[in-house]
Formats: sequence, structure tokens, C-alpha cells
Amino acid sequence: MALRSGPLVVMAAAALWGTAGTAGVVAGADPVPLAAARLVLGGAVLAAVAVLARPREAKSRVALVRSRNAAPQVAARGLGWGLVLAAGAVAGYQLCFFAAVQRTGVAIGTVVAIGSGPVFTGLLSWLIGREPPSRRWAFATAAAVAGCAVLVGGGAAGGVTGGADPWGIALALLGGLLYAFYAVVAARAIGRGIESSVVMGVMFGGAAVIMLPVLLVTGAGWLAHPRGLLATLYLGCATTALAYLLYGRGLRTTPVATAATLALAEPAVAALLGLVVLGEHLSPLSWGGLALLGLSLAAVAVPGRTVAGPVDRAPAHLGSVP
Repeated sequence: MALRSGPLVVMAAAALWGTAGTAGVVAGADPVPLAAARLVLGGAVLAAVAVLARPREAKSRVALVRSRNAAPQVAARGLGWGLVLAAGAVAGYQLCFFAAVQRTGVAIGTVVAIGSGPVFTGLLSWLIGREPPSRRWAFATAAAVAGCAVLVGGGAAGGVTGGADPWGIALALLGGLLYAFYAVVAARAIGRGIESSVVMGVMFGGAAVIMLPVLLVTGAGWLAHPRGLLATLYLGCATTALAYLLYGRGLRTTPVATAATLALAEPAVAALLGLVVLGEHLSPLSWGGLALLGLSLAAVAVPGRTVAGPVDRAPAHLGSVP
């Protein structure tokens, strides 16, 4: 049952991420300080959850390490450094994404950043796990990325602002790579016995510390307004803290490359919310992209050997996370 529920939990997290855009519109704040406030609040909540989960995590990790006849100190040290780097990647992703959108436009920046994430995740999993992704995963992921591209850009023919700026695209690709890095690091840490809530708490708590100066520099006066405050509370607690707790739980039984592809449900949810809540419209081409994306995610979510085995069966000879 747990193996089958993993993809559903990941898609639930993606559904929460998909509500962030609508909540951001309600907040009425600039994107960069809003993203910083979301990460600071969400990271603080996840760090608090991690502190509460620490005693249980310590017992489970010691038991797992003993069962594998490994050295606890070496394993903990390697995982700790990996999570520290992953915290920097979480903050870096936010900065790269918004810088890319500013240079090359919302549609292109979003498609490149979100679409490249699963590809980079599959490649990193291949390099670390020594097992290539299956053909089904590769084809379904390619179709999902194509569906995402059509969904995001299909209704903006001739109206995309920004253009294909090379530096903007490079920043979006770097954002996709940073996302893949912290996702793979998290999956490896969870696979080696650390509680998923602790992993997310360390990563996002560290990212919150990094993003706090960004929030202070860009200004937080808009938080004094009830609309901005309520929207930020929702973004931090629901679309960040709760969503990544669900994502981490899904990573316990779902291969990280598969989880990254399933996370492409985010733009689909965002598009549907735009229709229902914001009164937006989708072109026929965008509806086709939405259908292609949905079918591709269903193909990935079906139980089967989509990529290298679940993260909790990571080969012992690989040592610490990258």
C-alpha cells in the first residue's frame, strides 16, 4: 500500500505548489519579497517540525546504520554536509527562477526551470545510482515536459514578454539543476534512514536563514496588510511546509526521478485554478497541453519499474550523498 500511495502523496504536494500562484496574486506583493517571505516562514515551520521529530529520527537511523554494519559517524557527517549544500540550493533555486523570469519572461522562464528539473533529476539519479531510467519514464517525462510547455505558452502566442534571452534561459536551467540537486540529496538522506521531516527541516530551515536578508532588503512592509499577511501564512504553511512534508513522505517509497516528473502536476493545478478563481481562459492548444500532461503523469504514476529502485534501497557502496 505504501509503495502505491507514494506517487499520490507527491502529486498532493504538487497540487499545493500549484495553488501558490493564485495565492501570490491575492497577496498583492512583488514576487521576490513574497518568495523570500514564503521560504522564511515555511523554513521556520519545517525546522520546528524537524526539532520535534529528532528523537524518533535518531533511533531509526541508529537501527538502520547498525543493520548495514556501517559507521554512524561517517554516515551522519556525509549526510550533514550534503544537506547543508542542499539548503543553499533551495535558496539558489528561488533566486535563479525569479531572475530568469525577469530576463526572459514568465512563460519561457517557467517552462525551462520546471521542465528541466525532472530531466536533471533523472540524470543525477543515473550518475549516483548507476542505473539508467527506464524507457517508460523517459518517454513519459518527455511528453510531460512537452505538455507543460504547451500549457504554459500555448495561450500566449505573440504575447510572451521578455523573449528568449540566453542569460535568462541559462539562469532557468541553473534553477532546474539546483532543484534536481536538493531533491536527489533529500532522497538519498531519506533512503539512509533520516526522517523525511528532519531532512526537509534542515534544508528549508537553512534556506530560510539565507533568504531572511533578502526579505529585509526588499522590504516587508506589505506584511502589515491583512491580505498580504494571510496570503503569506498560506504560502509558508501550506505550499511550503505542508507540501514539502508530503513530498518528503512520498520520497520514502517513490524514486526521486519519478517524483520530479510527478511534480509537473503543479502547472496543471495552477492553470485550473486560474480558470476557476481568477477567471482566466485557456486556448485550445493549452487544453491539449493539459491533456498531454495529465496522460503522461498517469503513465509515470502507474506502479512499475519506472526508474532505479526506491531510495530506501540505495546501494551501500555509494557512501555519502553528493
